[in-house]
Amino acid sequence: MDAPATSPGELTSIPALLARNVQLFAARPAYREKEYGIWQSWTWAETEAGIRALALGFLELGLAPGDHVAVIGANRPALYWSMVAAQMCGAIPVPLYQDAVAEEMAYVLDHCGARFVVAEDQEQVDKVLEIADRVPHVEMILYHDRRGMRKYDHTRMNALADVQATGRAAGERFEKELRRRTDALGYDDTCVMLYTSGTTGRPKGVVLSNRNIIETSKASAEFDRLTEREEILAYLPMAWVGDFIFSMGQAYWCGFCTNCPESAETMYENLHEIGPTYFFAPPRYFEQRITILLIRMEDAGRLKKAMFDHFMAHAKRVGPDLMDGKPVGLWDRLRYRIGDILVYGPVRNRAGMSKVRVAYTAGEAIGPEIFEFWRSLGINLKQLYGQTEASVFITQQPDGEVRADTVGVPSPGVEVKIGETGEVFYRSPGTFVEYYKNAESTASTKDSEGWVATGDAGFFEEATGHLRIIDRAKDVGKMADGSLFAPKYVENKLKFYPNILEAVVFGAGREMCCAFINIDLTAVGNWAERNNVSYGSYQELAGLAQVLDMIAGHVEEVNASLAGDAMLAGCQIHRFLVLHKELDADDGELTRTRKVRRRIIEEKYGDLIAALYDRSAEVSTVTEVTYEDGRKGSISATLEIRDTRTVPVTAKPLEAAE
Repeated sequence: MDAPATSPGELTSIPALLARNVQLFAARPAYREKEYGIWQSWTWAETEAGIRALALGFLELGLAPGDHVAVIGANRPALYWSMVAAQMCGAIPVPLYQDAVAEEMAYVLDHCGARFVVAEDQEQVDKVLEIADRVPHVEMILYHDRRGMRKYDHTRMNALADVQATGRAAGERFEKELRRRTDALGYDDTCVMLYTSGTTGRPKGVVLSNRNIIETSKASAEFDRLTEREEILAYLPMAWVGDFIFSMGQAYWCGFCTNCPESAETMYENLHEIGPTYFFAPPRYFEQRITILLIRMEDAGRLKKAMFDHFMAHAKRVGPDLMDGKPVGLWDRLRYRIGDILVYGPVRNRAGMSKVRVAYTAGEAIGPEIFEFWRSLGINLKQLYGQTEASVFITQQPDGEVRADTVGVPSPGVEVKIGETGEVFYRSPGTFVEYYKNAESTASTKDSEGWVATGDAGFFEEATGHLRIIDRAKDVGKMADGSLFAPKYVENKLKFYPNILEAVVFGAGREMCCAFINIDLTAVGNWAERNNVSYGSYQELAGLAQVLDMIAGHVEEVNASLAGDAMLAGCQIHRFLVLHKELDADDGELTRTRKVRRRIIEEKYGDLIAALYDRSAEVSTVTEVTYEDGRKGSISATLEIRDTRTVPVTAKPLEAAE
């Protein structure tokens, strides 16, 4: 059955949705978690009982309305329950990225003034203890996993299970107060605070209300006809707005089950076991899966490889049309069905997507070739465009109107307009309340009429009404000859190739485009093994002449593709180098969501950029790196710079305004 319609006054918070789900779906699974190789399941009734006990325990500890509760760790039912329990007490959950280093954690904990920290395990507890002197307002650390915690000083520390047990025992004393606080939750009260990735500076705390989350969840669920029978795998960072909407907002609105994998290492296996019907992944995920698939096919027998290539070529030609319900000839349909039995079905099954009814990708632009590859297999992969400040959804692609080069039409209830400079603006019920303790940034981002500046440049296609995003507005520029410069578009084309993990393109205000490349160690290492090429490290592999030849071939293929695009033909890459290290969030070069921090890269690698443009054949450099244990070090390297062929363009490239 569909999630029942109800007036906002009846369901004004996540705890209110929880109470409704217990009434409607009491015996249906709400959460599953794989631990020690066994899937454990909790019904909605069991979930509500666990959350209520935790909330009562929080009250016994003194959690007050308006307090901030930091939640740190991987996707675990207990951590999701902690967020809902905090909400029941009138407090505000603040999830943090589990891979954040102590310095990043210190800033967020200090900025939000958290009194309580809920940590998954010993690793997260240790990070909080490391910065304890900088966040003296943290009064209590609650941990989920007891392993390794026995000898710690528990003066200001306790196990989450013990807090639940205390809550059950103290039920009579605090039940009335808990009911009062839960009933008092309003539609415009804060639901969660999520921190932005901070690509250009310190992360900002985005305050999202119950109205933002529930209205957005309701509209997006109706858009894709989601019901209580969906299955999702919650594996993305809990601090990311997408996970909160999918694993909390939509899950509680619809009443479907949230499945938590055993670990990041077993995620693919767990995905295969669960077989989700509703799936989200960033572009990088789909790129990685293609890399793994193509590596395996290179190792396959000649007949199997030939069959794969033959049917994938056919799928690329007719698969997207079949997905969109467009006319396809009888013979082509028959060939596709044979391919589905022999190739497409097994690939979908191995990817854990046999049951997927709706899949989305977002976070950054996905390469057209990657997008079309998955749709050609019969997977209903679509794009959405969103932001933390929008509670995710700004635009979505309706079924039958899915294309690689657009991000769809405005989501239900969302208004979108293009400013005079080409910047995209929106307003919607999901529009954030404010940036916490940052009235200046709030005013510069959201105007008095509720319009929010996205920072992205784009335009609407007149024929279809679909939005096309070009790039970040601050990154879009002009080449020296006046042609358009849009680095992300080019970078995504490069990252389609399994051998390329990351790319950073330069060219604004310059006479030509140049690029940094990160190779994919898995893909290139596999190639080296098959071709008996020896290497001792990432740095050594990245500097091999054969690898540079391979990357040069990929770059030249991208140049040929760009030459056919009148708007972006000027972005062809003339020179590149392969970096001697992977760009890393711990080194400040990427955000925790793997977005490139261009300004930091330009500052850190200024000598390499200068060498690209002064026609040097090679450049020597020393780079500071951060090791897994937090220690700093440095690596030295001499990098070869390669020139690449470009394709002459007879017509002058179109400018962005055209």
